[in-house]
Amino acid sequence: MSQFAINLLFVGGSFALYIAIAVWSRAASTKEFYVAGGGVHPVVNGMATAADWMSAASFISMAGLIAAGGYANSTYLMGWTGGYVLLAMLLAPYLRKFGKFTVPQFIGDRFYSSSARMVAVICLIITSVTYVIGQMTGAGVAFSRFLEVSSNTGLIIAAVVVFFYAVLGGMKGITYTQVAQYVVLIIAYTIPAVFISLQLTGNPIPPLGLFSDHTESGVPLLTKLDSVVRELGFRDYTADVPDKLNMVLFTLSLMIGTAGLPHVIIRFFTVPKVADARWSAGWALVFIAVLYLSAPAVAAMARLNLLHTIYPEGPQAAALQYEARPDWIKNWEATGLVKFEDKNGDGRIQTYNDVPAFQETASARGWAGNELSVNNDILVLANPEIANLPGWVVGLIAAGGLAAALSTAAGLLLAISSAVSHDLIKGWFKPDISERGELLAARISMAVAIAVATWLGINPPGFAAQVVALAFGIAAASIFPALMLGIFSKRVNSVGAVAGMLAGLLATMVYIFIYLGWFFIPGTANLANTPENWLLGISPLSFGAVGAMINFAVALGVSAVTAPPPQDIQDLVESVRYPRGAGAATDH
Repeated sequence: MSQFAINLLFVGGSFALYIAIAVWSRAASTKEFYVAGGGVHPVVNGMATAADWMSAASFISMAGLIAAGGYANSTYLMGWTGGYVLLAMLLAPYLRKFGKFTVPQFIGDRFYSSSARMVAVICLIITSVTYVIGQMTGAGVAFSRFLEVSSNTGLIIAAVVVFFYAVLGGMKGITYTQVAQYVVLIIAYTIPAVFISLQLTGNPIPPLGLFSDHTESGVPLLTKLDSVVRELGFRDYTADVPDKLNMVLFTLSLMIGTAGLPHVIIRFFTVPKVADARWSAGWALVFIAVLYLSAPAVAAMARLNLLHTIYPEGPQAAALQYEARPDWIKNWEATGLVKFEDKNGDGRIQTYNDVPAFQETASARGWAGNELSVNNDILVLANPEIANLPGWVVGLIAAGGLAAALSTAAGLLLAISSAVSHDLIKGWFKPDISERGELLAARISMAVAIAVATWLGINPPGFAAQVVALAFGIAAASIFPALMLGIFSKRVNSVGAVAGMLAGLLATMVYIFIYLGWFFIPGTANLANTPENWLLGISPLSFGAVGAMINFAVALGVSAVTAPPPQDIQDLVESVRYPRGAGAATDH
């Protein structure tokens, strides 16, 4: 059987499973569409939450980032994991006790303000749409390689599949589909990792293999990797992070940004009791840890395998002849994500850190510039091919990458749909809408959101590579502080909450737009990526944490000089913070 047929079998089989589950679990009411009826078992919800959490960024990009940057890029791993812990410990049980369908509804009711609810809707939609672009684009990349279609065709196929199981099933269908997607993606991630760990270290457990000896050289794996990258002009893979300020702020920004992501928060509205929200959070962390503990090993081993492919006898020996390049390079060249340019005309592939500090060494070796460009996002998907693993493992990784992208895309699209149908239409424009009408509005909103996400995936903004910073910044600077203050402060009122969200949101957006050099603001082009111009040396990618501090300060300050919330709101906060019972989710 050809590799294409194997890929088609794995991907097509997984898609058939998702659609069958959606038909079986079709939502018949708004409660089933928004919160799966409120009766999901904690273990099931934990697994679905893990799939919702582990997007294409976790499955595809995170190991690629760590592989490219080494220890310095472990901030992504720490930030995303820490964000989930914050969400599980500080937000999820209390929001479940409050018993609402959406995050904007909680903010609107807690701060007794339709304005606060609308600001939350805007933040939710911008954040969610930003993430959907990434998920749909990731699905397009996986399709273009493994099913040999254009990325645009792949996007459309992905959109059709999501349409079936998300529009039909709502949260009920998405929940059980995400359980299946978790099983697919975790098997797809761990099986290649086990194979490669065995190849390189003889240890079948990837996290332990990372700290084991390299089989071929007999030295620790990380020591071997350090020596290889050092010979090619890169910093040691295990080198410490030089900029501690931005490391701390960036990790914090990722933590509070991810803790404020609405598509994950709404998963905790689906369980019957407050205790179940805590248990499902614990189970989700267990399921997430299976992938996150393996990611650093996958990253290091992928980097070592890649460089060994190009320099079979070591970096100081002759590089691989381009004409003798392995099939995995040929396959990924077809997607445009791997590119070769023979700069010195010797027909060999030289890849190294093309920086001034390494120029003398490179020139002495006859190198005239880095000749191989490899997109970081392909390393996990290409890893089985680089390691010459069996064809069925390649097909499995294809299904896993698509499962990761589609599971999160569905959660994000549901968050958008719920905000439009429940918070805008029912909460603002037509409060007397019937349940049947609201369910129809939710499905139409979902379909429109899918169409918009597909269009944006096909025609991404020019700043798509940097726009993730805006998503984390918005969630960190606007949604997370409002939720925290709404739960843990009886004194913060509606005026303070709205002022805080707007202050944090605007400060973060302006800073990111200026210092990433996006040309919406005249005169900012020369400030792009120039650390000497950053305020107090703070990277725009790290500014979400500062935006959150601004939000907290403004909300508390304004609330201190204005009237306190009504007594019934203070009593409500007291009952949420010290839960005495479960309280079924309602649509009020």
